Amino acid sequence: MSQSQGPRIGLALGSGSARGWAHVGVIHALEEAGIRPDVVCGTSIGALVGAAYAAGEIERFSNWVQGLRLADVIAFLDVKFFGGLIQGERLMDFFRRNFVDRPVEALAIPFGAVATELASGNEVWLREGSTMDAVRASIALPGLFTPVARDGHLLVDGGLVNPVPVSLARAMGADVVIAVDLLVDVLGRHLRRRRKSAREGEVSAWLTRLQARLSEFIPRNGQTLPSVLDVVASSINIMQVRIARSRMAGEPPDAVVAPRLAHLGLMEFHRGREAIEEGRRAVKAALPQIREALESWG
Repeated sequence: MSQSQGPRIGLALGSGSARGWAHVGVIHALEEAGIRPDVVCGTSIGALVGAAYAAGEIERFSNWVQGLRLADVIAFLDVKFFGGLIQGERLMDFFRRNFVDRPVEALAIPFGAVATELASGNEVWLREGSTMDAVRASIALPGLFTPVARDGHLLVDGGLVNPVPVSLARAMGADVVIAVDLLVDVLGRHLRRRRKSAREGEVSAWLTRLQARLSEFIPRNGQTLPSVLDVVASSINIMQVRIARSRMAGEPPDAVVAPRLAHLGLMEFHRGREAIEEGRRAVKAALPQIREALESWG
């Protein structure tokens, strides 16, 4: 469905760390259903996938995601103890070497990313300049990724203010907005008692050692404490779910795609195939709502 044949379609890709690979499956399934967005915007991991799509690189990007292994994820972790645990430059250097960094204005599909200005808390819409820089700012999750300096301001993850950027899609001219919400089933997930898999144990080994050192200074009162990463992930989930519900109540999308990936850990980026398949499934479930929204427009 093109712009000339119907409403201008906007795709709003939400935040969600490793769950964000589901966006790749969502895009594939929408295109297979003949639904091609005229506008794409994203927050955090949604900005990363959205930029790849807007640049015409989604197939190559999809292949890279599905080929990621645990060792690759660990290799991208350039740990720092100021500004954020992960600097993020290894990841962005990889993208600059393997993908063309076009200006946002030159992308094949109009694109925008959401970030947050750290000092004021203002929402920032990134719609010009380096695409890689816009993505890097949007994914700068506080406490994990270091902030990004841009035009004299420090920018961090857009999920702090707009986890599912419906408003940006509207502002970019979308008549019908399809929102991809990765937060529908995440509350409390990281605090539930469960057996950790061998893969999770490996990817969080360095955080486990950090937790052990920190625990020396924390009174337990007989209670088993969750890991540092579990506390951070659960706190981020609470914040983003509450903000997303409030924003989407005031700025409702026309259709919602809701992948269910609460079982994926914050940093389990090596489980891309699983996330992509869930994105496809979620689109199939939402197709009646999406088609109704498109047919009733105007």
